[in-house]
Amino acid sequence: MLAGLALSLLGLDAIDIGERLAPGPGDPIGPIEQKQTIFLFVGLLAGGCIALPSYRFFAVLAWPAYFVAIALLIFLLLPFVPESIVKPRNGARGWIDLGFVDLQPAEFAKVAYVLTVAAYLRTRRNHRTFIGLAVPGIITFVPVALLTRQPDLGTAALFIPSLFAMLVIAGAKIRHLTLIVAIAMMAAPTVYPLLEPHQKQRIVGYVGQLRGDRSTASDINFQAFTAQALVGAGGLHGQPEPRARALVHYNRLPERHNDMIYSVIVCRHGQRGGTLALGLYGVWLLGAGLTAWMSRDGFARVMICGVMGFLAAQVFVNVGMNIGLLPIIGITLPFVSYGGSSMLTTWLMTGLVLNVGLHRAPSVRGRGSGYPDGDDE
Repeated sequence: MLAGLALSLLGLDAIDIGERLAPGPGDPIGPIEQKQTIFLFVGLLAGGCIALPSYRFFAVLAWPAYFVAIALLIFLLLPFVPESIVKPRNGARGWIDLGFVDLQPAEFAKVAYVLTVAAYLRTRRNHRTFIGLAVPGIITFVPVALLTRQPDLGTAALFIPSLFAMLVIAGAKIRHLTLIVAIAMMAAPTVYPLLEPHQKQRIVGYVGQLRGDRSTASDINFQAFTAQALVGAGGLHGQPEPRARALVHYNRLPERHNDMIYSVIVCRHGQRGGTLALGLYGVWLLGAGLTAWMSRDGFARVMICGVMGFLAAQVFVNVGMNIGLLPIIGITLPFVSYGGSSMLTTWLMTGLVLNVGLHRAPSVRGRGSGYPDGDDE
């Protein structure tokens, strides 16, 4: 929890650097940083509240929460919903305008999904067979398909690592999961014709970027090359604050308070700052992993591993986007990027981990998930 708080404070600093060129003496905090501070307090409060009741209570709420999340994702796609309620951003219908704040159902679908898969796996063994993986696959397919339709391929892709993490800890056979990955990789090229034009452009731009082609540095790859330039400008020790603000401002980095905030951190604090941020994520994941390892409850262990899968994949993809290893697909940096839904969801996940640590089960009888026994085929 302390690692998450440190990351959130680092994010507040980076958001302010990215959004304001020269703060005045009577203006210590900018408007976006003010909103993010409120989001942080709400997230801390929500995380604390969800840590209080026993996590077994959330196993009961899992399926209702899942169906509510699916209903919200469907609502986003209804053609007759006016733009005053669901306004497309960057071509995606992913937010519901509540007036005082925008709600992103995809974020809350992550929590509902983890709880649902964990609740399903807690007393079953059929997922240790290849055919038995069908039900977890269907539970995953529904939100992934709806998110792809928005389109939000970045968030949709995060469900897969989370699913695999939960299946592995629940005792699924590695060879079965490997076979699924192989089939998916062979089928991947058939999906390309179904992509939106701007998604195809990103793939083409990414391939050119890997080849060192800078002819697209002023159009399709402007965001990627600018982020990499700011990362390089940070060097080892970073830039003084006024110079970092100027570099970010005059380079006009898109989404500098959101998807590309890691490049702002490195520009200001250098590679040491970037490494510190990654170290804090490592501390969070280590704490969550130890909590899962010490728990004797299959539901708790699977739930925590699902949360870890989401966070680890999200950090890996976001940092990869910022340093040019991966294409830009619209993934935020947990705890750090601006956004109320993202901040709240990340702290809800943290609260679930804390909950398991506070309500440790003395023992589990029967064949619960996370306790492989036998060699089912």
